[in-house]
Amino acid sequence: MGQGRRDEGTKGLRGETLRVCFVFGTRPEVIKCAPVIRCLAERDGFEVQTVLTAQHREMSDQVIDVFGVPVTVDLDLMRAGQTLSSLTAGLVERVTGALRELMPDCVMVQGDTTSCFVGALAGFYEGIPVGHLEAGLRTQDVRQPFPEEMNRRLVGSLASFHFAPTEGAKANLLQENVAADRIWVTGNTGIDALRIVSESATVASGSVLADVLAGCDGTVMTVTSHRRENQPFMSGIASAIYELIEAVPDLHVVFPVHLSPAVRDAVMPILHGVERCHLLEPLAYDQFVALMKRSDVILTDSGGIQEEAPYLGKPVLVMRRKTERPEAVDAGTVMLVGDDQATIFDRTLTLLHDGEMRERMGRAVNPYGDGYASDRVANVLMAELGTG
Repeated sequence: MGQGRRDEGTKGLRGETLRVCFVFGTRPEVIKCAPVIRCLAERDGFEVQTVLTAQHREMSDQVIDVFGVPVTVDLDLMRAGQTLSSLTAGLVERVTGALRELMPDCVMVQGDTTSCFVGALAGFYEGIPVGHLEAGLRTQDVRQPFPEEMNRRLVGSLASFHFAPTEGAKANLLQENVAADRIWVTGNTGIDALRIVSESATVASGSVLADVLAGCDGTVMTVTSHRRENQPFMSGIASAIYELIEAVPDLHVVFPVHLSPAVRDAVMPILHGVERCHLLEPLAYDQFVALMKRSDVILTDSGGIQEEAPYLGKPVLVMRRKTERPEAVDAGTVMLVGDDQATIFDRTLTLLHDGEMRERMGRAVNPYGDGYASDRVANVLMAELGTG
């Protein structure tokens, strides 16, 4: 395990104060890191640092504001039209430079984004131990999702501390020869964030969302879609939603549309102006939580929503062929509907017409934890890095 880059005699690793540096750049990363950051900041012996890559500038800033996450270094690397290669190359140099400046004792990354992978790689290059939140998720197909499945496998080879959300994720890591004493099953920190926010999340008075929901007098279905591997099917997804609105007279669709031009160019021509289809700008996290609470069904390709919605008792239809979260499928809270237009329409229509099925899915036990994973992560860091 790496030992950090501080000179001997300074505080730090095995010393009085442990510097923990979080590297993140997307909205889901900030959501799932925020409760851990808060937990560490409230404990003696920790100094929290953050490096924001701004891989998703506007959407990450929203969540930073909601949770009050401090930003130590803002790399502001997002550029219009940039490729994965150019993003990765720019991140390696800039994140490495930030770590050399900050000299943390541990680098924390979350999930499976390019920012996560490069944060782990830069920490490895600098000899700093890396902690991986949400470790061990696998679909066993490197193209589903792309590039996330490969990113998390690579991080699994670079990390020193693997914080697995479930026993199934731990089993995946063990199969990849990660040492058992380097894996801790903590639950998912995203449930911590949801627990913190959901208790008080209400739709902001006078907001666009408030106006939309005030006019929804029937079934409300929230839709999100953004995954790179779904971009070739985005027009079909939008067409399936259009057909569902036509088939279910009391259905209201609320669709916060991702800022990706590939998503917007496919969705807007088909759904813009359609009655009972409400296309919104991305919502602040607390407002999206309030929307989920009001929803009857959620149709998504998001990973995080597969964990969050069951906590709120909402049935989830996942527009993907494979999921790295099979526990939710096994528990009955989530159903895979693929990326084919006809299949999405048929399976969603079945659920919309079957109230008993919706109720059964909503009652199923959420397998992703109790909302206190952050405390377990902090305890591990204290024990392993010697702050107390």
